[in-house]
Amino acid sequence: MDISMTAVSRWLSQAAPAALLLAVGCAQQAPTAAVTIPPVPAGEARIWVYRSYEPYADKGLPAVGMNGGAVGLAQLGGAFYRNVSPGHYTVSVQSTGTDFNQVASLDVTPGQEAYVRIVSSPEWVSGGDTYQYERPTYYAWAMPAGTGRADIAGLSFNGGN
Repeated sequence: MDISMTAVSRWLSQAAPAALLLAVGCAQQAPTAAVTIPPVPAGEARIWVYRSYEPYADKGLPAVGMNGGAVGLAQLGGAFYRNVSPGHYTVSVQSTGTDFNQVASLDVTPGQEAYVRIVSSPEWVSGGDTYQYERPTYYAWAMPAGTGRADIAGLSFNGGN
């Protein structure tokens, strides 16, 4: 089989952009500690949502809600924040199962930063014979500020509003 150099060159020139896009899509964002985060806007509070890397955890992207509205996706090993008005917030996460302590309840004041950690129970529903399956249940836990701040430092920064 005779392949001309022109054909190889054409194929490489077409494949290179696709490979670059794939590589960029797989690249991990910078750790939160390496990103310049703007201060909390005057008169507002900030709620951080994060999901620490757990080797046994489900790799899914469960939706996170605040007071019933969707605010983001809980990426394994990632953190994001939302600036909010001071007040009471209920932070929930999309889940297969229903359990106790799945929702974080927060009261935030102006200038305050609050932290919610998303954790999972990967084998909430599992089974199978030939093919095994697992359906995780997720939990949103309010964390002390010092713990939350330390937890997010090494996680990928997934943005803020």
